[in-house]
Amino acid sequence: MNLPLFLARKIYKSEGDKCKVSRPAIQIATVGVAVGLAVMIITVSVVMGFKHAIRDKVIGFGSHIQVENFLSMQSTDPYPICIDDSMMAVLGNIGGIKHVERYAFAQGILKTDADFLGMTFKGVGPEYDLSFIKANLLSGNVPKFSDTSSKYQLLISKMTADKLHLKAGDKVYAYFISDSDVRARRFTVSGIYQTNLTHFDQSICFTDLYAATRLNKWQPGQCSGAELLVDDFDKLDLAYDNIIKNVNRTSDKYGDVFTSKTINEAYPQIFSWLELLDINVWIILVLMVCVAGFTMISGLLIIILERTQMIGTLKALGAPNKTVRHTFLWFATFIIGRGLIAGNILGIGFTLLQQHTGLVRLDPQNYYVSTAPMELDLPIVLAINAATMLACIFVLIGPSHLISHIHPAKSMRYE
Repeated sequence: MNLPLFLARKIYKSEGDKCKVSRPAIQIATVGVAVGLAVMIITVSVVMGFKHAIRDKVIGFGSHIQVENFLSMQSTDPYPICIDDSMMAVLGNIGGIKHVERYAFAQGILKTDADFLGMTFKGVGPEYDLSFIKANLLSGNVPKFSDTSSKYQLLISKMTADKLHLKAGDKVYAYFISDSDVRARRFTVSGIYQTNLTHFDQSICFTDLYAATRLNKWQPGQCSGAELLVDDFDKLDLAYDNIIKNVNRTSDKYGDVFTSKTINEAYPQIFSWLELLDINVWIILVLMVCVAGFTMISGLLIIILERTQMIGTLKALGAPNKTVRHTFLWFATFIIGRGLIAGNILGIGFTLLQQHTGLVRLDPQNYYVSTAPMELDLPIVLAINAATMLACIFVLIGPSHLISHIHPAKSMRYE
């Protein structure tokens, strides 16, 4: 029989000393562990949810990997690359790639009777994945974009629509300026979307791939590049290595050289900012573990002092210091366990409540999302529980040595 565990259970379940000092101390220690764990779970859930929400929005505009003309990397001027059916098949068969879509950028000016606005027209073909835009569509509808003809349909952001006073169904003129001439096209606003990512919303609108390539006066099959979606974002580097080996430094039929970049390389400032959020998480985790640890230390010391007579009796009966110390460490483990259960209920419960109700609202102009995004990851929650338990028990090892200084003769007269 494990004597320390048996004694700890008896002490923990004892009902005869509810009015003593140790009961409030135990309750405070339990609350400290519960609150600390709940804050840690909520913090990690918020940061993970926020990072993934922003990452998914950036990927919605730029995919995971872009394949384009090597000269585009060296200059701000647009350089086309030929992505024909055979090249689409090559890219689609590369390991880790699940979807390939072409795109073409054209620079122009949207003009109404009252105002005008410089925009980047992103031409997309029928294979383009528009699920991201559909999920963020506010009004109108998403047209069927084409690479063989154009009905000059346009998807604009709410920010653009507000500045130009446009709504779904309105007609608007766009002007495209080149070295030799100015071309005007009349577009119909088919839909209005809102992602709250100002960097993209204020500058990008969507139209047909055919319209963008014709406005750029490019050759058949040429476009700005291809966007590739991977099967697993965590394996992005592996898929990118396959692209480098099979595509980079090869040439298209017009002699232009292929190159590629990941979404992290395309928007390094955004992903660097998201990585900085991890520092805040670690600071909060350390602080909450310290709070839980200190409350447990104070609670254990109070319990030891109140149980001085019992400790003296155990020692008089021949119990070594190690056995008595393990008894109180087991007792502290029960308290920590109860605190962890309460903390999990609070933390996970609030996370699930936010996921299903969006109770906590945010200003999308500052936070890029309208509600606090929360993502519950059970392996991480279990890891936080285990780390909290181990950390609290570890910091209690030192204070438990106080038991070795308690003498049986003196402690049995202690009041």
